[in-house]
Amino acid sequence: MNMNIISKYLKFLRKSHSYTQDDLAQHLDISRQAVSKWETGVAIPDLEVLLKISRLYDITINDILEPQIQPQRITDFEQISTISEKELKEVLKQFDADSLVTALMGASPETNSFCERLFPDVAFEMIRNNIGRIKIETVEDMQNQIISMINLQKADKEL
Repeated sequence: MNMNIISKYLKFLRKSHSYTQDDLAQHLDISRQAVSKWETGVAIPDLEVLLKISRLYDITINDILEPQIQPQRITDFEQISTISEKELKEVLKQFDADSLVTALMGASPETNSFCERLFPDVAFEMIRNNIGRIKIETVEDMQNQIISMINLQKADKEL
């Protein structure tokens, strides 16, 4: 469960249904500040509120906590090099260095070089050595989280 993706997805859902934070707060009988905290990743809705949100948007709680973002921009991690450096850097900054390096462990040397150029202050080799061996499922999960964040950002900008 990635709090960054969940917060961005909650904001995307709200905006795609043309709700303001105040509108959503009224529908859920909560404060606008609570909505703001979810959308900035400070907090996550409790179970009762998640149920209300799922009913409001006609989705499951699992859809909220593990959103399946439709491809808007890329479908494969190797495609990140097709995104402008500014946009990609904006997305990747939402992940810690260990997460980025984990995702890059399953990427081509070209993609690794591309990302290393974007973040010259990150000690990629040292982090790789500290992580050591890792399951391919973990690498794929992190790549999918980054893909989801890129696609969610694209979908959000189109609203």
